[in-house]
Amino acid sequence: MSNTLSIRKKKSPSHFTATCSSGMEDLVREEVSSFGGKRIKAMSGAVSWYSDSLESAYRMCLWSRFASRILITLASFEANNPEDLYREAGKIDWEDNFSNDRSFAVSCTLTGSKLNNSHYASLKIKDAIADRFRHHTGKRPDIDLKSPDIRINLHIEGSRATVALDLTGESLHRRGYRSEGGTAPLKETLAATIAHLSGVHKDMPADTCIMDPMCGSGTLLIEAAFISGDIAPGLLRSRFGFISWHRHRAKMWDDLVQEAISREDRSTEKQWPLIIGYDADPRAVAMARKNVINAGLKDKIIIKQRPLADISPPLSKGIILTNPPYGERMSEKKAVMYLYHCLARIFNASFVDWHMGLFTANPDLADIPGMLWQRRYRLYNGPIRCKLLIAKSKGVKTERHHTWQVKKIGVKGENIPESCTHTFSAKVIAEDFGNRLYKNCRKLMPWAERNNITCFRIYDADLPDYNMAIDIYERWVHVQEYAPPPSVPKEKAQKRFRQALQTIMKILSVDRSDLFIKIRQRQQGKAQYQKRSGSARLYTVHEGDCLFLVNFTSYLDTGLFLDHRKTRAMIAAVSEGRTFLNLFGYTGTATVYAAKGKATSTTTVDLSETYLIRAQANMYLNGYGGPLHRFVKEDCCKWLKKNQEKYGVIFIDPPTFSNVRHKNIVFDVQRDHVKMLTLAMKCLSADGILIFSTNSRKFKLDPGLKEVFRVKDITQKTIPEDFRSKTPPVHRCYEFSHKV
Repeated sequence: MSNTLSIRKKKSPSHFTATCSSGMEDLVREEVSSFGGKRIKAMSGAVSWYSDSLESAYRMCLWSRFASRILITLASFEANNPEDLYREAGKIDWEDNFSNDRSFAVSCTLTGSKLNNSHYASLKIKDAIADRFRHHTGKRPDIDLKSPDIRINLHIEGSRATVALDLTGESLHRRGYRSEGGTAPLKETLAATIAHLSGVHKDMPADTCIMDPMCGSGTLLIEAAFISGDIAPGLLRSRFGFISWHRHRAKMWDDLVQEAISREDRSTEKQWPLIIGYDADPRAVAMARKNVINAGLKDKIIIKQRPLADISPPLSKGIILTNPPYGERMSEKKAVMYLYHCLARIFNASFVDWHMGLFTANPDLADIPGMLWQRRYRLYNGPIRCKLLIAKSKGVKTERHHTWQVKKIGVKGENIPESCTHTFSAKVIAEDFGNRLYKNCRKLMPWAERNNITCFRIYDADLPDYNMAIDIYERWVHVQEYAPPPSVPKEKAQKRFRQALQTIMKILSVDRSDLFIKIRQRQQGKAQYQKRSGSARLYTVHEGDCLFLVNFTSYLDTGLFLDHRKTRAMIAAVSEGRTFLNLFGYTGTATVYAAKGKATSTTTVDLSETYLIRAQANMYLNGYGGPLHRFVKEDCCKWLKKNQEKYGVIFIDPPTFSNVRHKNIVFDVQRDHVKMLTLAMKCLSADGILIFSTNSRKFKLDPGLKEVFRVKDITQKTIPEDFRSKTPPVHRCYEFSHKV
């Protein structure tokens, strides 16, 4: 009896391949293993396996969070030339795989092959398929390169060619929820990888938070929600490549889909972690909310408009997932680096016991002071090499400000050899100068401590023989010597200055490395803003709740005008709910205050790209950025002539005199202030406030302006205590508004 029975040949297991981005192979291998794959092999950008059924491949199509495409091998053969490709591909039973009324497309990848033209290789496969259909059915199927019913993949490595059918159709990263992706969106598969490696999993407790403080289109949060909620990422897709395939097992697929739906239904009954995203850009917020709705997660993810500066932990533990901007141009990278510094400062100070996964396409930006990365992963965003960095918050509060220990001295000065210009003897001091400096410190330092002021002036040419300005910046001392009049011999002036420097070091107990010296002379044109020799290092200092970058060496001015401290506070007080314009914006310190004061948007205009970069860096350092804060490189007066917008608050602090020869721009504040202010007032809203300040000691406001506008002299209200001894005042300041 058994001899008469036909012996059915055992069917060979099918060979499958999942492609993925480099760095995700181990994650895809784990998925394949969990779905029943056998003889699993990982290679660069792909994982292959064998299975007796389609179930493992279907589960990968439905559940894989990290793979891009799932392929089933149809044939493998030697191909040393195009004719081999055509001949062997023509032997495949294509009519058993799809019908001639279905469209198809062929893609090709080459690795170390003698065939060096992937497009030509694809054409040979396409011709073989079309000719076989025409021979067997009398009709060729159509070609559709954009949205074919069937996708064929040809991979040639060396002389070995593999022809496979793509079961996914479109790449699996196209989940189906993203209507818009922003300027540089993450692929969904990469976002899922970031969330998974950062610690997101399906059993996360309800008292945990997942937060993205710069969420953009919301992709990181949506993928994290899919993981946490045990939701199959393929459920939203309306189409797969296997739907038009003759070997498709519809019932098996439907059963798997129903299983996934049941798991999703069960997940809605449990308590989810708090999932929340913020972004400073209202357009990004609208986009993210739309994507969240498309993903079916409207009740699970909260999206709010909020700058980085205002984020705080809503729960005691959680994970921050973030992909901050990294800047494409070098100038942008210099500025955006300080956004990373701000993120690290907030994370370490406020998010105690939280973890963070920071993904960046510019790993150099992740070299952040105070951040200790526990793990690092190399990943790719398309062709761009990136890194995912994992950290735990250190719980370090804002650093304590420097406390000065002032010493009183009483040793008279001595002669100093010329060779000792920068090497000071411990006995050489200037007694009269020392007494005045000590007296000033005893008066101003307690005042500064009471008012949380860490950058202030302690001496400003109080004695004629010691004609200099001395400023405290946190723990650093900045000394500017005013050039002596011609009547004072050069040697005598140098001796006094050296004595003064030694005295400063003794009284303030300051190290030489923390003392910065400049010679301030009468400048021509923009010379005070020109770069000087020396290090370009930037130091971070505090002013109230704001932080600023200062340069003690490369420019005559540090980038923070201390006499405008009260003016900046006034700007913050009037900016809430208003748009802000900063003309002659310099390093953007006033813009930072306007943003802190909750201005709805800011515009900073300056002719110097160098200072606009610093202005943007100052904004990032304080947690503000995005399209609501514009930086415009242009001459302010020319810009005012063509501007059509209205602003609620305008600040103008022009140079006394400026001469930019290569642009044929000459500005004199006394001569040009009427024209400039008239133009600016046209840009001021009906109920707006314009603040105009000038450091010109001889400035006189044109009385005709008071006939057209409401003008208040607010000079005395804006002079800080550490500058009140100056006569005439260190600056003049006026408040302008429209007459009713």
